Amino acid sequence: MKIMKFGGTSVGSPERMKSVSQLIASSGEPVFVVLSAMSGTTNSLVEICNYLYKKNPEGAADIINRLEQTYDHHVEELYSTDEYKEKTRLFLKEAFRFLRSFTHDLFTSFEEKNIVAQGEILSTNLVVNYMQENGMNATLLPALDFMRTDKNSEPDINAIRNHLSEVMSKNEGYQIYITQGFICRNTYGEVDNLLRGGSDYTASIIGAAINAEEIQIWTDIDGMHNNDPRVVEHTEPVRQLHFDEAAELAYFGAKILHPTCIRPAKFANIPVRLKYTMEPDSPGTIINNERVKGKIKAIAAKDNITAVKVKSSRMLLAAGFLRKVFEIFESYQTPIDMVTTSEVGVSMSVDNAAHLNEIVDELKKYGTVTVDTDMCTICIVGDLEWNNIGFETLATNAMRDIPVRMIAYGGSNYNISFLIRGEDKKKALKNLSDTLFWHIRDNERNKREKTSDSDAEQMSQRRTTRD
Repeated sequence: MKIMKFGGTSVGSPERMKSVSQLIASSGEPVFVVLSAMSGTTNSLVEICNYLYKKNPEGAADIINRLEQTYDHHVEELYSTDEYKEKTRLFLKEAFRFLRSFTHDLFTSFEEKNIVAQGEILSTNLVVNYMQENGMNATLLPALDFMRTDKNSEPDINAIRNHLSEVMSKNEGYQIYITQGFICRNTYGEVDNLLRGGSDYTASIIGAAINAEEIQIWTDIDGMHNNDPRVVEHTEPVRQLHFDEAAELAYFGAKILHPTCIRPAKFANIPVRLKYTMEPDSPGTIINNERVKGKIKAIAAKDNITAVKVKSSRMLLAAGFLRKVFEIFESYQTPIDMVTTSEVGVSMSVDNAAHLNEIVDELKKYGTVTVDTDMCTICIVGDLEWNNIGFETLATNAMRDIPVRMIAYGGSNYNISFLIRGEDKKKALKNLSDTLFWHIRDNERNKREKTSDSDAEQMSQRRTTRD
C-alpha cells in the first residue's frame, strides 16, 4: 500500500478537491491518504483562538460565521446530489456548533488544540463525501482514533501501529483510506497536534507503521529543485536524494518538505517521493537511502538568521567554556544552527530570536558579545565528504565577491554552509548555481563525449578487424 499526502493548496477549493479525488482513485490500488486542512482554514481557526484568548467572543463568533458561510458555498460547488448536499450540511452544522461552544470567557490551550484540529476534520469529511457520492470505494479513518504521542510529545510508533491495525481490520475491503494530517491525541488522551507542517510527519509515521511501499508527498511543484525557483531562473528538479541530503535541504530552507518527515521513513527504509499535483505522471523527486558519490545535488537558503559572537581572552584553554555558552541557549530553548570557534571566541547562528536579549545579557558574563541580524544561511548539499577534492573550492570560489560571516564544513558529509547578509542572498544563490551546476553539466558532457569517442573507436576497430 502507498501513502499519499496532499497539502492545503491541493484541497484548497472544491475544484481542487475534485481533481485530487480523481487522481487518488485513478491509481486503481489500495492507498492511504493523508489530507491537510483547506488552505486558509487553519489561519482562521488560529484567529478565532486569538480572539478567545483576548476575551472577545464576539470577534471569534464573527470569524466562525464567515468561515461557515465559506464552507456552505463549497457544498454547492462540490456536490451534485441533494442527498450528499444535505449530509454534508448536517455535518458542517454540527462542526460549527462545536466551534461556537468555545466562545466563553475561560479559554485554555487544550481548547485551542481542539479548535485548530477542526480544519483537517472539515477537509477530510468533505473529500470522503465527494468520493462516496461519485462511487469511489473510500472511507474515513479519523486520526484521533489511532495517532498518539508519548509523554515527550513524540509519536508513539508502537501505540500508533497497534491502534491503526485495529482500526483497519474493522474497515477492510476499501481501496481508499482517508485520514487527517497534523492532529493526534497525547499520552493523556487529549486532542493535540504535530505542529505546523505536521501532515508530512503524519504521512511518514503512518507509512512506517504499516510498512508502506512508498510515501508520496503531493505538492504544487515538480519535486525538490536544485535551487530556489523563486529567486533563481532555470532551476531543475533533483530526481534523487539521500534521506540525509533531503533533511539538510528541508532544515535549511527548502519549503517543499517538512524536516521532521524524513526520520520515520528513513529508519523504516521506506522511500519518500515528492510529486506534482498538476503533472501526476512527472517522476518528481525520490528520497531514499541510496548514496550517489561525488555529486552536488542542490542549494537552499534560510532567511532571518541571527549571528552571535562571544569573544573572550579567558576562553584559551578554559575547560567548560563552550558548555556554559551552549547551556544559555538551551535554557531558553533556542537551537543553534551553525558553530565556528577560534582560540579566543565562538560564533553561532540561530533562527529564533525570541529570547535574544536575555541570551545576550547572560553571554556577557563570559566575554564581549556581538550580534548581527538579518542574516541568511546558504546550504550546499550533496556528497561532500572531505576526500571529494575540489567541491569546497568550487563553493568558496562562487562566493568570492560576497562577504561571508561564517562557514561550516565537516560537521556533515552532505553539507557546506555559508552565513551571509540577507541582502546578498539572491546574488549568492545565482553565483553558486552558475558555478556548481555549470561544473556538473560540464563534467557530464565530458563523460558523454568520452563515451562517444570510446564507442567510435570500438566501432572503428571492429571495421578494421572485419576488413
